[in-house]
Amino acid sequence: MALNSEPSGPSLPFAGILIAVGSSVINGSTFVLQKKGILRSRDRGGSYLRDVVWWSGTVSMIIGQIGNFLAYNLAPAVIVTPLGALGVLFGAVLASWILEEHLNILGKLGCVICCCGSVVLIIHAPKAEAVTSRLELEERLSDPVFVTYALLVVLLLITLIGRIAPAHGTSNIMVYVAICSLLGSFTVPSSKGLGLVAPDVFGEGPASGRALALFLGLLGTLAISILIQFFFINKALECFSSNVFEAIYYVTFTSTVILSSALLFREWTALTVTDGLAVLCGLTTVCVGVVLLRISQEALITWRMEEAREKTD
Repeated sequence: MALNSEPSGPSLPFAGILIAVGSSVINGSTFVLQKKGILRSRDRGGSYLRDVVWWSGTVSMIIGQIGNFLAYNLAPAVIVTPLGALGVLFGAVLASWILEEHLNILGKLGCVICCCGSVVLIIHAPKAEAVTSRLELEERLSDPVFVTYALLVVLLLITLIGRIAPAHGTSNIMVYVAICSLLGSFTVPSSKGLGLVAPDVFGEGPASGRALALFLGLLGTLAISILIQFFFINKALECFSSNVFEAIYYVTFTSTVILSSALLFREWTALTVTDGLAVLCGLTTVCVGVVLLRISQEALITWRMEEAREKTD
């Protein structure tokens, strides 16, 4: 007698997750290599644009962005973006080796917590996409809530770039971090949107005018956002530690991307209550791990009370 098997539910997007992990590791090396190139050029008294190490970091960034583009079109943004914590982890280890930036026991603990949070995120990630066609994307882009959010982000960026960055950018790391993070509200949705529109533009038959216009608009938004991010990332690396910048940047970038993706793609609707709470806990765990990495740059950790007292006297 044949047994009737239960229909299996949707599986995890393993291809997107693997690409996201790989691109995160590559992206984790970019800040370190670019920072090393900036320091080398500063010692020689020349421009970092002529430094081979800086260019290797730039090429790594390009490869990582291509990987991110593929990952965002194979898996939900709510899982791809938090996996960037693995890049922070790899960058912290690489910085301790190349830049000789100290990574103490607190930083190592932050690395472990990042890994644990990432595993939770992978297990409880959305199994299906909320937006699967160009027509759905066009409908979401015209939603008043998302339009209002996008306009507020543009106004904030104009204020930060035009007024605040020239006056306080070199003294307050949050200025450059805020600019690069807010731009994530456009880079990630544009990357994912291009994947949805591309079949209508490059598929069989002539492309419609609406599809081509949307494709070019998303492509232009993505290119402009990446170029501005690239400029301010290098401005930040000239003034601040690569570990400090990358850790803070990760938390703020992840928050803005998840917010914009939630408003546009509504990927949270594909989650059960249990999985939604697990994703929030995993994201919180990852952010705590990143903050520990940040604190480890300035904290003095010792296992002996006597040694601590001597150093504080």
